[in-house]
Amino acid sequence: MLFKPDPFLLSLIVTLIIATILPCHGAAVPVFQWLAIIVIAIMFFLQGARLSRTAVVNGLTAWKLHLTILACTFALFPLLGLALHALAPGLLLDDVWMGVLFLCCLPSTVQSSIAFTSIGRGNVPAAVCSATASNIAGIFITPLLVGLVLAKHGAQSGGVMGIVLQLLLPFVAGQLLQPWIGGWAHRNKKLLSMTDRGSILIVVYTAFSEAIVQGLWHRLPLEQLAIIALVDTLLLVTVLTVTTFGSRMLGFSREDEVAIVFCGSKKTLASGVPMANVLFPAASVGFVVLPLMLYHQIQLFVCAWIARRFARQAEISEAGSSNQTV
Repeated sequence: MLFKPDPFLLSLIVTLIIATILPCHGAAVPVFQWLAIIVIAIMFFLQGARLSRTAVVNGLTAWKLHLTILACTFALFPLLGLALHALAPGLLLDDVWMGVLFLCCLPSTVQSSIAFTSIGRGNVPAAVCSATASNIAGIFITPLLVGLVLAKHGAQSGGVMGIVLQLLLPFVAGQLLQPWIGGWAHRNKKLLSMTDRGSILIVVYTAFSEAIVQGLWHRLPLEQLAIIALVDTLLLVTVLTVTTFGSRMLGFSREDEVAIVFCGSKKTLASGVPMANVLFPAASVGFVVLPLMLYHQIQLFVCAWIARRFARQAEISEAGSSNQTV
């Protein structure tokens, strides 16, 4: 069965087309910039409200697994990105390379990491805890990593303060109010999911409008998109290989291996786009998020296939065990 394209990705493509044909300009620019800031703050506030404190605390006993996933997310990825840049600095435009390095500094996804771990018959509670911890830690770690990585290459980012004001404070406020509004947030998951995605689409439209005005498609040849996809695929395949064989070498169970493979190889689009909007100049955001948007779809296709493969292996193993018992 073919893996269907992510509806959200299709929405992103439509948004890019609209931004290309009808970019916001003139007096509309500051309006959309402020709107992007507001919807990002609302999104992180609602994320804080939805996240139960039990989910933050549960699973902390599996510290070896969580540290392994965090090391893949915040150490292995940045090192791979720096190595690729060092090997072929002229392969991509400077702003696009900045996007690849930014991608490498991002936390893991939550929903898809857990979903694929579940499909692959992995350790779902550990995936929930690790993916959640990655996203919370990313609010602090990502801007610091971005600062270190980009400073090394002569670029600049907006620093930690923008993340604190626009992302962390709303998230903390949502957590503080979680006992009162958490139930409502859980009952309205679908509505809030649409709100989250709508927020990202607004940020993408604002960023790409600025990029279009700056001449995005004139500065970015078509072959660059193919090279970005190739670099993204190389990053993903390398990390999948390291997490698979590394987890076996470290003695993890099959269920833990599945969680490590999916949580350790994913990068979040939902938090990445807002972070890019905060950390980078408006003229660069459109270029910066391109590698992330392509990686998002590539990881869905590849990880869907791997999850089904893990599931088949589990079914074969269970059938073998049941035959031995009989």
